[in-house]
Amino acid sequence: MISSINPSIKAIAVLIPGIMLGFTFDVFTPLLYFIFILIVTFTMSDIPISKWLKFFSPFLIVAASFAWMTILYANQTFSYGKVLFTIWGLEITEGSVITGCSLALRSLCFVSLSLLFALTTDSTKFMLSLMQQCKVPPKITYGILAGYRFLPSFREEMEILKQAHRIRGVHRTKGIKGKLQQLKRYSIPLLASGIRKAERVAIAMESKGFTGERERTHFHQLTVQKKDWMFLALLIGGLAVIYITSYYLGYLNIFGKQF
Repeated sequence: MISSINPSIKAIAVLIPGIMLGFTFDVFTPLLYFIFILIVTFTMSDIPISKWLKFFSPFLIVAASFAWMTILYANQTFSYGKVLFTIWGLEITEGSVITGCSLALRSLCFVSLSLLFALTTDSTKFMLSLMQQCKVPPKITYGILAGYRFLPSFREEMEILKQAHRIRGVHRTKGIKGKLQQLKRYSIPLLASGIRKAERVAIAMESKGFTGERERTHFHQLTVQKKDWMFLALLIGGLAVIYITSYYLGYLNIFGKQF
């Protein structure tokens, strides 16, 4: 299962294909890799399809907007081919449509790779893996982890503040000036609460002997196993096979240059 893969190796396995896909400007390559990611996601993890679609569906609108803007305002490098139609005085060419669709598919690939990582990775294990495998300083990782843990409590405090204001007869204001005043009423108490929490966490960590040194022992020791390298090879190797297939079929396009 993907959830048991070492988080650092998983992050590298997601990051490298995401960067490599940024070089392609054809439709065939990102489309095949998007299908490949979906197969890996739903065959090697226990992510519910409904949950995945809930996070993924808003990005369809974003991808469609990227494609539309690219089609309308593609530069000369990507405006090759015959003119398909004209809209608002802009000539829509075959190359601009291909480039726009390629950008949309690449965006969906980035989103699906991100969801594959985010929905199968425990945040605590990820921070521990960054310390143990990537040698990131503990001061940075523990600080990020502490801030991440504070987010749910800030949401609860925000709701408490809203209810307290309603009880005291302070209603939601209209207009820009009213919104700024409302933001001030909420931000100052939340900022003060955040400072108090940060001080308590710092004191607690100091009292338990946390000095931020790199050489430290860990209760949960994470290791890199054979399955982690196999997963890395799967995602990168899958992209390499798709690149080769796209090249031999004549679809591969790198930065507007057809191969």
